[in-house]
Amino acid sequence: MNTTSNTLNEQLSGGFKFLEAVGKKRVFTIGGLIILLVVLSIVAIIADGKTLFVQRLVDGFNNGFIYSAMALALVLIYKATSVVNFAQGSMAMFGTFICYVFAVNIGMPAWLAIIAGMAVSALIAAGIERVLIRPFDPRNHLAITIVTLGLLLVLASMAGVIWAYDPRAFPTPFPLRNKSFGLLGAHVAYTALFTWITIIVAVVAVSLLLIKTKIGLAFRSVSSNLESSQLIGIHIGRTLQFGWALATAMGTLAGSLIANTTLLDPNFMDRVLIFSFAAATLGGLDSLGGAVIAGIIIGMVQTMSGGYIHLIGSVLAPTVALLVIVVVLLIRPSGLFGSKRVERV
Repeated sequence: MNTTSNTLNEQLSGGFKFLEAVGKKRVFTIGGLIILLVVLSIVAIIADGKTLFVQRLVDGFNNGFIYSAMALALVLIYKATSVVNFAQGSMAMFGTFICYVFAVNIGMPAWLAIIAGMAVSALIAAGIERVLIRPFDPRNHLAITIVTLGLLLVLASMAGVIWAYDPRAFPTPFPLRNKSFGLLGAHVAYTALFTWITIIVAVVAVSLLLIKTKIGLAFRSVSSNLESSQLIGIHIGRTLQFGWALATAMGTLAGSLIANTTLLDPNFMDRVLIFSFAAATLGGLDSLGGAVIAGIIIGMVQTMSGGYIHLIGSVLAPTVALLVIVVVLLIRPSGLFGSKRVERV
C-alpha cells in the first residue's frame, strides 16, 4: 500500500515539474494555448455548426471585455501595492450605484452620469486610501489585505442599507438598444459593439495616462521599485492614492456597463469578480495588456465550456475560472505576460 502511494506521489510530482518546466517557456505556453483553442474550435464547429460557434464567440467577447476592464482595475492596484484588492468588486458596485443616482434620481444623461460617477467614486477611493491604507507600511501586505477584506464587507452592507436589495434597471448609455446586425449568421447587438469600443478606448486612455503624464511616470516608478522611488523624491502616498482612484474609476465604468445588461443590486459584481480574478491571474498581476487579453480568453473559456459541455452549463461556470487560476499558478505563477519579481535575500 505504501509503495503504491509513494509511486503515485512521485508520478504527480514529476507531472507538476514537467508542467512547471513548460510554463517557464512563455512561447511554449502561449503556443500550446493557441493550438488547444484552434483544435477545440474545429471540434465545436463540426459538432454544432458554424453559426452557433460564431454566436457563442460573440457572447464570449461580450463577457471577456467586461472581465478585462475589472481585471485592469485589479492589476492597477497590484502594480502599486503588490496586494490584491479584494474590495475592488464592492468599490465598483458602490460607484455604479452613484452613477445610477446621477442618471435616475438627478436625471443626467446616461453617459454624463457614468463620467460623474467615475469621478465621485475616484474621490471616495482616494479618501479610503488616505484614511485606511496609507497609515500602514506599503510593505506590510498582510495588513493591507485584511483592510481590503473588511472594506468589502462594509461597502456591501452600506449599499444594502442605502439602496436596499431590490434589483434596479440601469439606463443604457448606448443608442440602438435591442437592435443587432448579422455577422456570419450570428446576431451582434449594437450595445455589445459599443461596449467593446468603450473598453478599448478606456484601456488606451489609461495606457497613455501612465506613459505620457508625470503622475503616470511616478506610478510606474513606484510599481517598479518602491525604495528607489522614495530616494528620488517621489511622494509614495499620493502616487498610491492616484492608483486607487484610477482603479476605482475603471471598476465603476465596468460596473456601469455590466449593470446595463443585467439588474443592479449590491451583489451584482460578485460573479464578475471571480472571472476578473482569473483573468488577472492568467494575464499576470503586473501586466495591463495581459489583463485585457486574458479577460477575453476567460470570457471565451466561460462561454464555450458552458455552451458545449452540458455538465458545466452556466451554473458551474465559476468552477472553470477557479480551475484556470489553479492551473496557471501551477504552470506559470507569474501569468502569461507577467514578469517575475527578483528579490535580494
